[in-house]
Parts: sequence; C-alpha cells; structure tokens
Amino acid sequence: MSGAMVPVTLEGLVVALRQAAEGRERLVVALAGPPGVGKSTTADRIVERLNEGEPGRAAVFPMDGFHFDDVVLNERGHRPRKGAPFTFDLDGFAATLQRLRTVPARDVAVPVFDRSIEIARAGGRIIAGKTRIIVVEGNYLLLDEPGWRDLGPLFDVTVTLVASEAVLEARLTERWRGFGLEGEAMVTKMEGNDLPNMRLVLRNSLPGDYALATDDNRA
Repeated sequence: MSGAMVPVTLEGLVVALRQAAEGRERLVVALAGPPGVGKSTTADRIVERLNEGEPGRAAVFPMDGFHFDDVVLNERGHRPRKGAPFTFDLDGFAATLQRLRTVPARDVAVPVFDRSIEIARAGGRIIAGKTRIIVVEGNYLLLDEPGWRDLGPLFDVTVTLVASEAVLEARLTERWRGFGLEGEAMVTKMEGNDLPNMRLVLRNSLPGDYALATDDNRA
C-alpha cells in the first residue's frame, strides 16, 4: 500500500492481515509507534486473534530484544539514553528480519528483552517455520533516518499506532512508577530519555499503511 494511512480498528486490521496473508508463505508486518503507545499489548492481541482456529499461524517478533547490553552502553557513555535508536543493534535486527523472510522458512531463535532485569535474553523465543504471519513491534521500525529507513523493504504491511502526547506521557509515567521511580528520578528518566524518544518517533517516522488509534485503551 501507499499514500495516506488508512484508519483501522483492531478487528479491521486482523481481517486485513488475514487477507494479505492469503497465497503467501509468510507475511511480515511492522507495528510501529512511540514509547507508551501500547505496541507489545497490541501485538499480542493481534496475534491472539490471528491464531484463533489456527494455533501457531502468527507470532510476535519484538525489536526490544536487540538492545545493546548495559556493559556496551556504559562503555560508550550511552546508558542514560537506553532505548534511543543508537542503543540498538540495528544490523543484527535487520539480519534476523532477513532470516525470517527466507522461504521455505525454518525455526528461528530471536532474543527477548526482559524489562524486569533490563537484559536481552538470547534465544528467548522461537519463531517456528510454520508461522505464516510475523508481527514485528518496535519504536523505530518506520523511523525516517539512515539505517532505519532501509528496513522498509523487509515489511509487507506497516501499521502506525497512534495516541496523543498527553496519553503517551501519562502511560510512561505510570510505567516507571510501577518500577519504583518517583520525584527527581522520574523527571530525569522522562525528560532525559523517554520524552525525546517519543517526540522523535512522532515527528520523524514514515507513515504506515494503516493507522490504529490507542488513545482509549492500552491496545
């Protein structure tokens, strides 16, 4: 697809993805949006719906598994900006996407980020060769910057998740409170990293084929 983003509901998107997958051995879908927009929750809901009646048809591939380790970030002086585009192994992520696009498909192990310990676990998830629809979720999948924009040809369908800045900021604040951050530590985390990352995505991303609003819920 091309041109303006097509507004869609979750159910409408599921229908569109089922139709797009017809006649294909594998469909790769990008689910992009700023921090706090609900990418992980939405990806899980989409895959759950796609798998109804056909378990294993769809799977989630999270970009967050490609965070550089804190050891690397500390060496580079980037630890305070963890989560910014330059703190991800973009080349490794792109190479894994290429493997997932290869048909006939084989089982592929992918890393998964464990937020509770701030570490990416290698081989944390297996995407089976029989999986026909892969929902890739991440902040920067549609970022219009060198390297990131080169991911475009690896996606068959692109979806932008949309929410207001006020909603995004409220969700991010709630998230960090859940991890015990308050007061000055919260302000430093938000103003020094999360909000700049959020604004970068909002202002410098390519449009998706579809736009799915998440203002009213965590979807």
